[in-house]
Amino acid sequence: MQENIAGQIEALKTATTAQISTLYRQYFDEKAAPGNRTFLIRQLAYQIQERALGGLSTAAKDSIRELIQAYDPINKLAVKTNSLDKAGGRDNRLPTPGSFITKKYKGKRIDVKVLEQGFEYQGTIYSNLSAVAEVVTGAHWNGFAFFGVKNRGRN
Repeated sequence: MQENIAGQIEALKTATTAQISTLYRQYFDEKAAPGNRTFLIRQLAYQIQERALGGLSTAAKDSIRELIQAYDPINKLAVKTNSLDKAGGRDNRLPTPGSFITKKYKGKRIDVKVLEQGFEYQGTIYSNLSAVAEVVTGAHWNGFAFFGVKNRGRN
């Protein structure tokens, strides 16, 4: 049975776009096949496996729903509730005000002082780390990613 599933999925790679669209309509009961060829192949491969082996268990579906509730990817609720310190609205990824964030970049040591509100780099105050990273590199960066700042006290 496993070889049959693998064979069906492998056949999708060499099928014409028209054949894939027809197969998609058969599996999903839709008039038009949305998306591009890669999307359709992925959707069909999943559907072939699901029909042959069964779908996700109820427990797995419940776990997925719980994760979506806890870490809403659209509204970034997890970041809003977990990374902001409730006392002062400070992001808990940041070190204590007065500390320095240090990074070596192109052989040069970059020292950024963490302020109560903002960051100081070479005597200039910036509102966020991304602005500092942009001054240093000349390109837009996520400041937390550029400086390697990670959640403190989290796994």
